[in-house]
Amino acid sequence: MIRLAPRRRQPGATFSARLGIAGVAVALLAAGCGASGETKVSTAPDPSFIKPGTLTVCTAPPYPPFELYENGKSGKIVGFDIDLVNAVARSLGVKTEVLNKHFGSISSGRVLNQNQCDVAVAALTISGDRARIVDFSSPYFSAKQAMVVRSASGISSLDDLRGGRIGVQKGSTGEIYVTDNAPPGAEIVPYEDADQIDVALDSGDLDAAVYDSTVVGDVLKRYPNFEQADSFPTGEQYGMAVKKNSSVDLLRVINRVLAQMPPGSKAYDTIFNRWFPKGTTQ
Repeated sequence: MIRLAPRRRQPGATFSARLGIAGVAVALLAAGCGASGETKVSTAPDPSFIKPGTLTVCTAPPYPPFELYENGKSGKIVGFDIDLVNAVARSLGVKTEVLNKHFGSISSGRVLNQNQCDVAVAALTISGDRARIVDFSSPYFSAKQAMVVRSASGISSLDDLRGGRIGVQKGSTGEIYVTDNAPPGAEIVPYEDADQIDVALDSGDLDAAVYDSTVVGDVLKRYPNFEQADSFPTGEQYGMAVKKNSSVDLLRVINRVLAQMPPGSKAYDTIFNRWFPKGTTQ
C-alpha cells in the first residue's frame, strides 16, 4: 500500500462550529422561510423524479447497520437508512431504486448535482460545509465518533497516536474530527470504504481507526481482536440530502415523513430495533 503524506490540522473553524453552521441552515429549510424571514405559503408538494414513478436513492454500502448488502457483498441493499427512505417512497406512492456510490461522491454532492439520484441517505452528518452544496432534511439520527484499536495495543486515546497511522473514511466527519484533533506527527489515512479500514487495521497497516460510534458494535462483532479505545462526543446529526436549490418539494415530503416518525415513536423504534443490537442508544 502506498503511504500517504501525514495530514496537518486544518486551521479555522472547530469541528463543532462547522456542525453548528449547518444547524441554522437546516432549521431555515425545515421552517420554509425565505430570505425576508416570512413563511412562504405554497400548495401541496409535487416533486419530480429522475425516473418517473421511482425515487432513486444513492447510498454507500457497506456501512452496517445503516446500509449493507443483504447477501454479504452483493445483492439487494438494505439497512436502517434504506428502511427510512422506503417510508418516504411509500408516502409518495412510488417505488425505490437504491444505487451504490462512493461515500465521497455523496458527501461532495456530486451524485445529486449530476442528477444521478433524487436523494442521498448514507449516515451523512449535517455540516456547514456540506450544507453549502446540498440541501439537508431535518435530522433523523444523532451520533458521535469512536476510536477502535487492536486489543492489547496499549492505545487508549488520540494522544497515544503520535507518529501513528489513523484510518478514516474519506469525506466523513470522522476524517474532519481526526484532522482537527490528532496529535502532531499522526498520519491520517483516508479510505473510500469502511470495510477497507477494517482490513487495514486487522493487518497492522493502521494503528487505530475512527468510525461513527453506531457502527462500532458491528465492527467488533466481525473482528473479535479489536476493541473500542475511546469515544468523542461531537453533536453530530444525520440527514437525508437532495440537490441544492432544486428539490424543495421532495425535501418537504421527506421532512413531513420524518416529523411523523420521530425517534421514540413506534414507527421509528420498529425500524431502529430491527437494525441495532438491544440496548443501543443514540
